[in-house]
Amino acid sequence: GKYTDIAKALEHADSMFAAGASYVDVGGEATNPTAEPITEDEEWQRLEPILSVLLPRYGEKISVDTRHPEIVERAIRYGRFIVNDVTTFIDPKMIAVTARHGLTAIASHLPLAAQGNIQDAHELFRISDTSQVVEELKVQRTRMIDGGIAAKDIIIDPGIGFGKTRLVDWRLLSFANMWSSEAPYAVQAFMIGASCKRFLATDYETGLPLEGVNRYTPGLSVEAAKFAIKTTPAGRRLMLRVHDVAAHAELIAA
Repeated sequence: GKYTDIAKALEHADSMFAAGASYVDVGGEATNPTAEPITEDEEWQRLEPILSVLLPRYGEKISVDTRHPEIVERAIRYGRFIVNDVTTFIDPKMIAVTARHGLTAIASHLPLAAQGNIQDAHELFRISDTSQVVEELKVQRTRMIDGGIAAKDIIIDPGIGFGKTRLVDWRLLSFANMWSSEAPYAVQAFMIGASCKRFLATDYETGLPLEGVNRYTPGLSVEAAKFAIKTTPAGRRLMLRVHDVAAHAELIAA
């Protein structure tokens, strides 16, 4: 909600690229545990003024965070982009529209039992085993490929903070090390989105809340990213979804 003003949003996107971002993610619907779902029309009213400027300017350096295939169909008129779906492409129509336009896809894990309902995932389906995340992502990746999305165009994200226990969130920082590198499971890249997530204010061994620790504390997200980098096997591409671009760019440069 910080960048609902169009001019500020565009300025912020430009500033993130200037600070070293390789891509900028744009979304019109909140996905936190207290968020209310919105319609596709309302989401598009928020997105169109931004995407109509950013897509011609940056093209596939923009990812669009949406669970609605209608948004992808509307946005493509302004240019190509990456589709970032936090419901793991559970909707066959989302697979179809992404495949039809040959777009890169970020498959971000949401418990399959939630059937794309983000709030149900947060409240009802708390995964407590990392192996379930791996297996469900393999299932969805296969469905995406069967639906026409090229394997080389799929980026895998374990969906930290979406329907998992805090302890599993901690363990998923090492997700790239959990995934088989053998055919047919080789992937283009892994994405870790740990920045400012609730688990950062918990104990990494128990998942229990830490008194007096705020997940927005400067440095917490960078330390989590550092661990993700350290535990990613050599030769695998890791992408970090962050808020503080400059601090993470400095980490990568080091």
